[in-house]
Amino acid sequence: MRALVLNCTLKPSPQTSSTEALARVVIAELEKGGAEVELVRLVDLNLKPGVRTDEGEGDDWPSVHAKIMAADIVVFATPTWVGQMSSVCMRALERMDALFGETDDSGRPVAFGKVGGIVITGNEDGAHHIVATVSQALIDMGFTMPAQSWTYWHLGPGAGPDYVETDQGHDYSDRVGRNAARNLLALARVLRPDTYPVPES
Repeated sequence: MRALVLNCTLKPSPQTSSTEALARVVIAELEKGGAEVELVRLVDLNLKPGVRTDEGEGDDWPSVHAKIMAADIVVFATPTWVGQMSSVCMRALERMDALFGETDDSGRPVAFGKVGGIVITGNEDGAHHIVATVSQALIDMGFTMPAQSWTYWHLGPGAGPDYVETDQGHDYSDRVGRNAARNLLALARVLRPDTYPVPES
C-alpha cells in the first residue's frame, strides 16, 4: 500500500510548516496501518502553470505525476488563505487536469481505484469549503473519497497562533486525522480500478 501526501504550504523548506505537522499525524497512522508514505512539499519544486502532464523544460510536475500514478492513496494537505486552499494546492489540481485524458489499457481513467484525503490548517474558517472543492475536483478525475477522509485545524476568524504554536484544538484535529487515515486505508485495501465499469467513450 502506497500513500502520497502533497504538502501545499506556501513555506519553502526548511521553514516550519503547520500543515506538515498535522499531515504527519495522518502519516503516522497510515504507516501504523502498513502503508509506505512519501511526503512532497510542492512549493520546493518548479511546477509550471498549465494543464498538461509535462509543460516542458524545467517542469518538475512529471515527477509528481509519476508519484501520483504509483500511489493508492493521495492526500492533499493545504493551509487556508482568505478562506480558500493555497495557490500551491490549486496549481496541483490544475496540473492534474491532464488526468481527464489519461486511461489505462482497459479504457478506465487512471485515477480509478485511488482514494483521496484532505488535511487543512489555518486560523480562519474555510475548511469545509476546501474539503468540498478539493473533493469535487478529485472525484471528477476519478478518485474515490472515503467517508470522513479529512481533518482540519483552525481557531476561528482573525489572526492567531499556528498549529505548531499552540496545543489548542489538537485533540479534535489529531483524532479526526487518525480516523481519516484508517478510513483511507480501509477503502484503499478493497478498491481496485475494475471495481468501476469502463466509461462509454
